[in-house]
Amino acid sequence: MTGRLPLAGLTVVAVEQAVAAPFCSSRLADAGARVIKIERPEGDFARGYDDVAPGGQSSYFVWLNRGKESAVIDLATEAGRAELRALIAGADVLLQNLKPGALERMGLGVETLCREFPRLIACSISGYGEVGPLASRKAYDLLIQAESGLASITGGPESAARVGISIVDIATGATAHAAILEALIARGITGRGADIRVSMFDVMADWLTVPLLHAEGGRAPKRVGLAHPSIAPYGVFATRDAKPILISIQSEREWRSFCTLFLRDPEAITDPRFASNVARTKNRAETDALVARVFAELGEDEAVARLSEADVAFASVNDMAALSGHPHLRRIRVETPAGPVAFPAPAAIVQGEERAYGPVPGLGRGAGAKRPLP
Repeated sequence: MTGRLPLAGLTVVAVEQAVAAPFCSSRLADAGARVIKIERPEGDFARGYDDVAPGGQSSYFVWLNRGKESAVIDLATEAGRAELRALIAGADVLLQNLKPGALERMGLGVETLCREFPRLIACSISGYGEVGPLASRKAYDLLIQAESGLASITGGPESAARVGISIVDIATGATAHAAILEALIARGITGRGADIRVSMFDVMADWLTVPLLHAEGGRAPKRVGLAHPSIAPYGVFATRDAKPILISIQSEREWRSFCTLFLRDPEAITDPRFASNVARTKNRAETDALVARVFAELGEDEAVARLSEADVAFASVNDMAALSGHPHLRRIRVETPAGPVAFPAPAAIVQGEERAYGPVPGLGRGAGAKRPLP
């Protein structure tokens, strides 16, 4: 690793559990911040989500808690609350995803803390925010996928479906991360901290703007599986040797090239049924049938060669086994209490800066330490 990490010297106190807040704080730790993860005596319940990582550890916990220190504090006790308060007094950032009102009931309300420590950046993550009819309701990833309507546009025609990863939690953690970084920049200019509130429902509602506007415009999106509701052709087609290939036509220039070099049917360019994306989407059955006929005549190698010649975007329809061996997969190696684990690297690459990633802590231990935190 070369040079100073961008958040080195900053301290983050994370009263966190599950996925959303730990996703955010793991990225702060990657950037050099000291992240003190506050855990209840039995630990973050994400430690028990599964047992598939080495040594029977949770894949979620290993992924999201690298580079942190674990401090066990019983917040049900007066001594525990005093210990947390002392940590916050020396922190730059407080990140928490307890149920709304929980810190206030402990005498550690965020608004009070921000007044007392004006440079503190506090970020509170909740399910539905802290006001409104559902503010007191518990919320987890799949529940918000359902409540927000995301599940209604996911899957095939037969039924709604869950997105296959914890997309709400991850999106919320990423939103919180960006907001904290903005606040750190602002504090460097003004000297003042910030009180940030991020709700999982708001994050998903924001991400669902396009399908919402379609619905409000009288064109409610339909579940189309591995296809695109408003672009055609954009879907999976099988070659003669039964290889599924997903293609995407994004512009009329690409459609002309696709017709000429892949379909070898230049008349399709000006056919009124296919002459624009709006027409192709309206006539999706005919569009897909035209494309499917040509794919069915070609072997995989010939199809790939024609798609490449036409400069059309395409992808293999892979599974996790294929991802595991994918030539583009970058991995990092992280130490854990049960030994090293290799998993996908964070996406951002800073040129000239090869980062090292801290170990995953055991319960009540510093990052890689063999003894409890003082």
